[in-house]
Amino acid sequence: MRLHGFGYELPPNILTSDAIEERLTPVYEKLKLPKGRLELMSGIRERRFWDKGTRPSDAAFLAGKKAIAASGIPPSELDCLIFTSVSRDMMEPATASFVHNQLGLPERCLVFDISNACLGFLDGMIFLANMIELGQVKCGLLVAGETAEDLLESTIRNLLVDSTLTRKTIKYSFASFTIGSGSVALVMTHEQYSKDTQKFIGGAYRANTKHNDLCQGGHCDDPHSRQNSILMATDSEELMKQGIETARATWIDFLAELAWLPEEIDKFFCHQVGQAHARLLFESLDIDPAKNFETLSFLGNTGSVSAPVTMAIGIEQGIFSKGQRSALLGIGSGINCLMLGVEW
Repeated sequence: MRLHGFGYELPPNILTSDAIEERLTPVYEKLKLPKGRLELMSGIRERRFWDKGTRPSDAAFLAGKKAIAASGIPPSELDCLIFTSVSRDMMEPATASFVHNQLGLPERCLVFDISNACLGFLDGMIFLANMIELGQVKCGLLVAGETAEDLLESTIRNLLVDSTLTRKTIKYSFASFTIGSGSVALVMTHEQYSKDTQKFIGGAYRANTKHNDLCQGGHCDDPHSRQNSILMATDSEELMKQGIETARATWIDFLAELAWLPEEIDKFFCHQVGQAHARLLFESLDIDPAKNFETLSFLGNTGSVSAPVTMAIGIEQGIFSKGQRSALLGIGSGINCLMLGVEW
């Protein structure tokens, strides 16, 4: 199984952590919170957002077009399209339908969505690899387009009017300020179709769903606005603790499944939540932090886009040489964990 061509698109609008805190000045003054804590605690200097009106399918289309161009494979030969984001255009039809139409893919192309919080794209890699291995398709396209603008605006609006807010309760909204937008896409093919690109080796996964209450989000009625809001409540400390425990168990399975030793892995690409999470993850798995390639400081947490777009940027920057190995490490709310191996 081969990773035949990545594509990604970064949104045009940059929003710094300082700018978010400036908008929250009344809240910070009321709770006596020091400015600068958002970047200090998360390690995120800035994140990016789309122009108003950009839909998840629009973002995914931009990345998908680049991935197809990078692969050199005509759109007419793509047998499958999977959309994998947290963000969606609407409940029905599948957002993949809009991307399929925009890209002009053939009618015989299998089209559907996968949703699994921040692990959707990595899940999509497994689904598509299995279909290719079974001979159901020769090559396919994965796309993800995250649009975090509404979550940020709803969270700020909600905090500014919440008269019951305390230093304790505001913690449940902190994770919403680490979120950014972005899009990524990947063409995957059978190795007989493409022998000179990155090889998808396999992976391991764990479900620790008794902790599915630690991060929950969605649409809700906003009593302070005529519009529907998107809000997310996250117990960040407990989510990090339980996520790391799940990752430790998955890591053992991953190494056994691929018959790899930790020191044989040259680069890591993680789902990026914050610097404290990354530091604890590497300590727990006994991984050298110097091997981690990250985009956290200028992209933030881009949901399902996070790990694959970081790998795409790494490939673009030429950080690999033939024969090297890398691992995609994903931890998502649920709690679910998925780790995948790729070889150059």
